[in-house]
Amino acid sequence: MKIKDIRASVHTTSIDVPLLSERVSGYGREEQREFVFCEMETDEGLTGVALTGHFLARAVVVALERHFLPAVVDMDPREVEAIHHRVWRTLNPRTMTGVVSSALSLLDIALWDIQGKAAGRSVASLLGGARTEVPVYVTFGFPQYDRETLCAAAQLQLDQGFTALKLVVAVDKSGWREDAARVHAVRETVGAGVDLMIDANYLFTPVEAACLCRAVEDANLTWFEEPLHQNDARAMADLRSHTRIPLAAGQMEGHRWRLRELVERQAVDILQPNVCYCGGFTEARKAAHLAQIYNLPLAHGGGWPLFNLHTLAGLMNGWILEWHLGMVQVGELLFPDAPRPVDGRIAVPDRPGLGLTVDRAALRDTLVRDL
Repeated sequence: MKIKDIRASVHTTSIDVPLLSERVSGYGREEQREFVFCEMETDEGLTGVALTGHFLARAVVVALERHFLPAVVDMDPREVEAIHHRVWRTLNPRTMTGVVSSALSLLDIALWDIQGKAAGRSVASLLGGARTEVPVYVTFGFPQYDRETLCAAAQLQLDQGFTALKLVVAVDKSGWREDAARVHAVRETVGAGVDLMIDANYLFTPVEAACLCRAVEDANLTWFEEPLHQNDARAMADLRSHTRIPLAAGQMEGHRWRLRELVERQAVDILQPNVCYCGGFTEARKAAHLAQIYNLPLAHGGGWPLFNLHTLAGLMNGWILEWHLGMVQVGELLFPDAPRPVDGRIAVPDRPGLGLTVDRAALRDTLVRDL
């Protein structure tokens, strides 16, 4: 079996946010407007699909079609180590991230989808088959909510069967003090028996993050995700040594060496490789094995749960999956047979590969044509 073609395209959509009257353009924060869809074709008629987010989306398309395809055409899609070696040697010998990592993620996810279809097994099974379902937490706390609506949204998710919730911090104009008030309000609403996480998306300085940690330590948070600018491993290690709140990071890191820095600096309690950004399943598996050596669990952050589900289900130290309401709507639009959580858990599809069927009409409707 040989790789014959790789096609990529940029798409956009809008989403419904619970308790907001108007649809939100894109699928989350203001800058999250576009995403990239990729499809790989083999000479035996098998195809694999993949998806990544908004970071320099148009450049990712050019990279895949003009640079990655010539590098890997006619290679066997099952030989993922050989393909990664070819990509590292010919396209990225200096281990840069950004566009290269996003393009490699698309390439690799499609490779594993094809492998699973060829073998009649799910990607999770090929990765190791550690479990057939994983727990889910819902990212519900959109920054558009005021404090009262935020609490109502939290209760809405509890009513729908979720027992783990995450809200965004570091975006309110009133700063970390308002974040602390919002966290305490949600904790009072949901009670002590619900896992509660917060995510700063890299947006705090060390001082701001330390102040928020001190203010919310009594809220019994399960983790504080990506608290600091640039995922500064040195500063995160310092923050970790001064707070009882577990720290999580790694979802946007572009390869195993950046993830290794977080682990070896003892900057995190929980590692979060995301296959849509880190270089795909092949790279995430290496990060997972690194985390196993240090007795660290993998939790998912950064969205695109329909792909990352397979990492957490396949690998021994996989833990909990993010059900990001914006990216979930994108996934369910493109893949109408996508799995959904039941009572806070989600099962791996009982179909080969990723177990996803593409809605071609939805692809056409969301296509960005002015590239």
